[in-house]
Amino acid sequence: MSRSFYIKTMGCQMNEYDSDLMARSMIHEGFIRVSDPVEADVILINTCAVRAKPEQKAASFLGRMRVLKNRNPSLILCVTGCMAQKEGYGFIKRFPEIDLVVGPREINRITALLKRVRTGDKVVATDLNDVPSTPAPSPGYFSGKVSGFISVMEGCNNFCAYCIVPYVRGREVSRNPDEIVAEAKDLVADGIKEITLLGQNVIAYHWQDVNFVQLLRLVSEIKGVLRLRFTTSHPKDLSDEIIRCFGTINNLCPHLHLPFQAGSDNVLMRMKRGYTRDHYMNLVRKLRAVRPDMAITSDVMVGFPGESAQDFEMTLDLIGKVRFDGLFSFKYSDRPGTLAAKLPGKIPEDEKRRRLEILQGLQKQISLEKNVQMEGNRLEVLVEGKSRKGNQLTGRTGTNKVVNIDRNIARIGDIIKVTVKQACANCLCA
Repeated sequence: MSRSFYIKTMGCQMNEYDSDLMARSMIHEGFIRVSDPVEADVILINTCAVRAKPEQKAASFLGRMRVLKNRNPSLILCVTGCMAQKEGYGFIKRFPEIDLVVGPREINRITALLKRVRTGDKVVATDLNDVPSTPAPSPGYFSGKVSGFISVMEGCNNFCAYCIVPYVRGREVSRNPDEIVAEAKDLVADGIKEITLLGQNVIAYHWQDVNFVQLLRLVSEIKGVLRLRFTTSHPKDLSDEIIRCFGTINNLCPHLHLPFQAGSDNVLMRMKRGYTRDHYMNLVRKLRAVRPDMAITSDVMVGFPGESAQDFEMTLDLIGKVRFDGLFSFKYSDRPGTLAAKLPGKIPEDEKRRRLEILQGLQKQISLEKNVQMEGNRLEVLVEGKSRKGNQLTGRTGTNKVVNIDRNIARIGDIIKVTVKQACANCLCA
C-alpha cells in the first residue's frame, strides 16, 4: 500500500483531535506524514459542516486536490469529518475523484478502510453507532509541543434549532475515564504541559458513576499536567459544582468558553437553547465570584430567522454588560435538516452582514479596553512556539490571552512571568 499521507484539517478543536487520531493510527501502521499534498500517496480532508462557509472552503480545497488526482490516478483522495457524514454517498456523486468518505465515528478504522480502497472499491463509512476511539500508541508524536487535546465524549443530545452537530456527530457517548487518564499520561510523557478536555458538550460527560467534575479531578492530579482546560460547555448544564472547580482545582485555568448565541429571550426560545438571558448572566456572576480574574469567551450569531432589530440590540446589550474577553461571531446560515432551516422570517444577507460588522466592532473595542488594562501587569505565560511577528515567541496566559515575548528570555515549554508593555485587541506584548 502507498505509505505517505497528508491531512488538511478544517473546523473546530475536535477536528484537530480527530486528525491527530487518524495520523497516529496511520503512523502506527507504517505510514509517513508529509507536509505537502503533492508528495502524498493519500490525501485526507477533515471537514466541518457547522456553517456554510467552512463547507465552501472544503469544496474549494477539494477542487484543488482533484487536479492532483487527475494527474496521478493512484492517489487516494479521502474526505472525513462532519461534512463527510452529512453528504455520505452524495460526496462521491458530486466529486467522482473521491475514493473514501469517512464520518467522525468511523475514523478509528481509517487504515482498514484504506486497504479496502486499494482493492478498487469506493468506500463510504458513516455509521454513528461506534463508541469514541482511543488513539493508537505513538510515543513521540507530540514531541516539541506543549499543549494537547483529549476528546472525552462525542456527540450532542441538545438539538438546538440551528445546529447540525447531533446529526453528524451522533448522540452523546462518553469515554472510559481510565482510557482518558492513560491518554493524558501519554501526552505528559511526550512533553505536553497543558491539556484541554474536549466534547461537543463536554460538561455533559458521564461514565457509569463518574461525572465531569470527578473526571476533572482525576486528570488534574496527574503529575506533569501544569494547566488544564475544557471546552465547549452548554450554559444549561453548567452546574454550581462545576463552577466551584475554578476555585478548588489549582491547575484549572481561569478561562471558560460559554456560548450564549443571542441576547434576546425570544431568539433563545426559537433556537431551543434551553436557558434565558437572565440565567446566562447569573452564570457569569457566579463564575466571577469564584474567580474574579475569570476570562469568559463565547459564540454568538446574528441574523437567526425572525431576529428583530430589538432582538439584535439586546444581543449588543448583553455583550456590553458581560464584556467578554473574546467572541467567535458569525452570520446564521441554514443547515439542511435542522428546524431553523424551515423557519420563516429569514434575514437578508446584507442585513446579517451589517449586524455582524456592528457586533464585531463593539467586541473589538471591549477586547482592546480589557487588554490595555493589562499593561504594566506581571503575567504568567506558557511559551508555546514561534510568533508570527518576527523574532519573537508566543504563549498564553491562564486566561487564554496571547502574549508575544522576546525570544531571548525564554524557551518553548517554559512557564515564565513577564510584564505587559503594550496591548492591542488580539494580543499582548511583553
